[in-house]
Amino acid sequence: MAIDFDIPPEAKAIRERVRQWVHDECIPAEKRLLDGEDYKTVLNELRVKARAQGLWCPFIPKEYGGMGLGPLANALVQMELGESHLGALSMNTQGPDDATMLTLLEHGTPYQKEKFLKPLLNGEKRICYSMTEKAAGADATGMQTRAEKKGNESYVLNGEKWFSSAASAADIALVMAKTDPDAPRHRQFSTFLVELPNPGYRIKRDIPTMAAEGPLSHIMGGGHSEIEIRDLEVPAENLLGGEGNGFNMGQHRLAYGRLRHGMHNVAMAQRALDMAVERITSRSTFGSPLHQRQAVQFMVAECATELYIARLMLLHIAYKAENKMDLRQENSIAKVYLANMVHKVVDTAIQLHGALGYSMDTPLARWYTQIRSQRLVDGPDEVHKWTVGRNAIKAFQATGTTASMAGGDLL
Repeated sequence: MAIDFDIPPEAKAIRERVRQWVHDECIPAEKRLLDGEDYKTVLNELRVKARAQGLWCPFIPKEYGGMGLGPLANALVQMELGESHLGALSMNTQGPDDATMLTLLEHGTPYQKEKFLKPLLNGEKRICYSMTEKAAGADATGMQTRAEKKGNESYVLNGEKWFSSAASAADIALVMAKTDPDAPRHRQFSTFLVELPNPGYRIKRDIPTMAAEGPLSHIMGGGHSEIEIRDLEVPAENLLGGEGNGFNMGQHRLAYGRLRHGMHNVAMAQRALDMAVERITSRSTFGSPLHQRQAVQFMVAECATELYIARLMLLHIAYKAENKMDLRQENSIAKVYLANMVHKVVDTAIQLHGALGYSMDTPLARWYTQIRSQRLVDGPDEVHKWTVGRNAIKAFQATGTTASMAGGDLL
């Protein structure tokens, strides 16, 4: 009896279509932006073409206008889209919008789906997610933003938010706030849909980071905002998922975001490695072709190994998702591994490019400054390692082996 790693033909076909799309349309469009063309014009042209070809909202059900892809096919698609920073945007599958679309699909009322989800699915609006706060950091249950009920018609929110990604490009905000401080820890929070702009939701600034920025960074939703929420009145009909369900919905939402980051990291790492090999096969140093040097071959081998492991991780997680199996442990393991993998591969590609890699004449230096955030966003490495280690210990105490929390179900 053989283990079957064959990808279904239809999934292979869509992966090839998306790969061709990225290389034929998205990467050339990057150059158009660098040459000074208008971002909105370029993106709109891409989106019109993508939609005409049926390349739109990959994981969204067909009845809502998407491609209706399952976890495996979507993973394959995302592992292609990440090669270009216009890839996900061109097919309306960019974060943080994508995970919020999923939340609205699962928990939204008919009114909320019509008013908020529909324009998101059509690419007419963008949404940000305001959960994180300075004081709480990685501990979402430590947030202090409050939502007080005002009769039966509305809630009034007060507090602050930190690192609300894409807020400066958003038309809607999904805001988490404490509605019942006396409830059990994970039942204290609720989530609200807020139309922007709104005087009660003030973007104080886009927080400067180490990421190299260009004139389009914030327009494309690459910024992370500090938010002041003061006397923000939200209609009760904009409460998403009911009172007390904010934390659990948020964790479900973040789980997909972690995987999407990882999928895109694979694509970026693959492009970086391809660039590096193209570079070393076209150069000679000290009288010999660079690619024939053993040290250089070892560097390429290490990157290829990292990518191989990364792909296997994501395919196994996609398999578990297809079969509706618990994948929380694997999700945390993969989140940490993939964040470090992309950093190593891009760093190696810079090294193999020499001074050119350190310059801004290739995308590598910019990527290098951006991907450092991967070890922080959607939960820092240390929190995920803590969870993974704790789960392994619990498994051993219960069964005498850590296997179930270390990929043992593969066997």
